[in-house]
Amino acid sequence: AAVAVANIVKSSLGPVGLDKMLVDEIGDVTITNDGATILAQLEVEHPAARLLVDLAQLQDKEVGDGTTSVVLLAAELLKKGLELVQKQGLHPTTILAGYRSALKAAIAYLKSNILIPVQSLDSKNLLEAAKTSMSSKIIGKEGDFFAQMAVDAVQSVANTSSSIASSKKNKVVYPLSAIHILKVHGKSSLESYLMKGGFCLNATRASQGMPTFLGDPDDPNSQIKIAMIDMNLQRHRMAMGVSIQVKDPEEIERIKKREMDLTKEKIQKILDTGAKVVLTTKGIDDLCLKYFVEAGVMCARRVPKEDLKRLAKATGGHVVVTLADMEGEESFDAESLGKCRAVQETRVGDGEFLKVYGCQGSGASTIVLRGANEYMLDEIDRSLHDSLCVVKRMLESNSLVPGGGAVETALNVYLQEYALKTLDNREQLAVEAFADALLVIPKTLAVNAAKDSAELVSKLKSIHAKSQKGDADTNLKNYGLDLIEGEIRDNLAAGVVEPAVSKIKSLRFATEAAITILRIDDRVQVNPSQQG
Repeated sequence: AAVAVANIVKSSLGPVGLDKMLVDEIGDVTITNDGATILAQLEVEHPAARLLVDLAQLQDKEVGDGTTSVVLLAAELLKKGLELVQKQGLHPTTILAGYRSALKAAIAYLKSNILIPVQSLDSKNLLEAAKTSMSSKIIGKEGDFFAQMAVDAVQSVANTSSSIASSKKNKVVYPLSAIHILKVHGKSSLESYLMKGGFCLNATRASQGMPTFLGDPDDPNSQIKIAMIDMNLQRHRMAMGVSIQVKDPEEIERIKKREMDLTKEKIQKILDTGAKVVLTTKGIDDLCLKYFVEAGVMCARRVPKEDLKRLAKATGGHVVVTLADMEGEESFDAESLGKCRAVQETRVGDGEFLKVYGCQGSGASTIVLRGANEYMLDEIDRSLHDSLCVVKRMLESNSLVPGGGAVETALNVYLQEYALKTLDNREQLAVEAFADALLVIPKTLAVNAAKDSAELVSKLKSIHAKSQKGDADTNLKNYGLDLIEGEIRDNLAAGVVEPAVSKIKSLRFATEAAITILRIDDRVQVNPSQQG
């Protein structure tokens, strides 16, 4: 079953991989190349196969990229393990021990010989990594443009955090949640752009009488305060079940007037703090709007909550849920206001957006994606997410490895040698099986590119065997596949690189998943307990 799952995503691996069209029961269509997305949409009944789906999700969460290869690797390890059990009669425990020692040796070798530490990552390496991650996606053709955008976006949200746990003070972190991606229909994908230090909200002014522009984005001294509220702003009404018996009709008028005054006081409290922009996740009724328009304040209602939280973080404010304070009175704390330089309503595509310039909190950036239709925008969003993750990982770990099957082939050659030299028991077979399984990545890459995989992989293996002899040219270890031309080349020089974290984690995760499944020898269906 696990192999069947791997076969689904197999053809989408690599720069010439194909896309999948997923149709759900309602008839919604998703067109994607992202392994994690494909597997997340599948309805997998088999428990062992479900482990593989979880594995892809884990890789997506941890590293962001390399989901397809992790599933292929795990399935291949399982296949090889089963062959050993069934054909050679090895005990699963031996195979597990072999796999574990192979993983240990592989990661040690990867860290000492293949990994290229980059002390000062220049933007060239980052761009190359982002481009490599995009090469297999729909935006691969415009890789240069989007790679630049991804690198700029991640660098613009850099934040130095001094964590108490780690001894290294002032580690720079790149919170991806600070990058807001907004999808807008229309124009071509090349007209997407990045708003540095700014934030775009998919919301419009609540009334036409409000200003469209506040503040000055170029003036560092200009400051606009934003109130972010998670509650309804509407006329004060009597609570349910309150009945008032009135003898004098004038009193009804007075009650109505008092209700209006209560509302006005509430809004005055917000305005007194100096808020020029009011955003709420709920509604604002006409009475409240009237007061806001009179005060010359810009308001937007029904702002998505997730966006509001992000904006609060970016502008250094926080979302207010209630006006009640500890004393039971109503007050609005000026501390919770976000600050920025300017807010403007602009028309983009079919709708209006609020743009917030110069956020003065922890910083945020917005990528506005343009594209022809929903499917395209969703796929660009997914590919961009993968690239952003790759750039972030690379900036945080400062190390890279050559891509295009180079790492897997080098490890294959090394492990074959390791098995012969250091092991003289049955584990040797398991380590060799592990080494063979690694070749599934370069083989699949070659098959997807309609090239002769056996020949290319053999050539690649001989080059790596030469490089590991010790006296050969040191650049040989960086050789991988060039799938467009169908030949072997130095992938480091060609700019096909990946973050080392991604490779190490995918090896670890795949081996863990394979071990978990190989340890199972029987499946017992548990009957629901009988209710007596």
